[in-house]
Amino acid sequence: MENNNQEGQINIELDEKVAEGTYSNLAIINHSNTEFVLDFISLMPGVPKAKVKSRIILTPQHAKRLLKALNENIHRFESTHGQIKEEEHPPIPLNFGPTGQA
Repeated sequence: MENNNQEGQINIELDEKVAEGTYSNLAIINHSNTEFVLDFISLMPGVPKAKVKSRIILTPQHAKRLLKALNENIHRFESTHGQIKEEEHPPIPLNFGPTGQA
């Protein structure tokens, strides 16, 4: 997938393997004073071990832009399809140290 490069636009390529995507149902988020680290995990029921499937490292500025973009897209999605309901899940015991979950 390519965009024609016009002034002020970026030409972005998406190869077939990346376009397939990676499924994730758990995200672990850590940060330092210079970066945010997002680990995406696929956790299977009844399986005590899970592997990180993808890791994305962002600057704080890009993390904030990602948050804004996600908020805007969720708002648009809910405007079209209705409110996304959050299900209650039991806490997942993880031994990664102090982290946030999404």
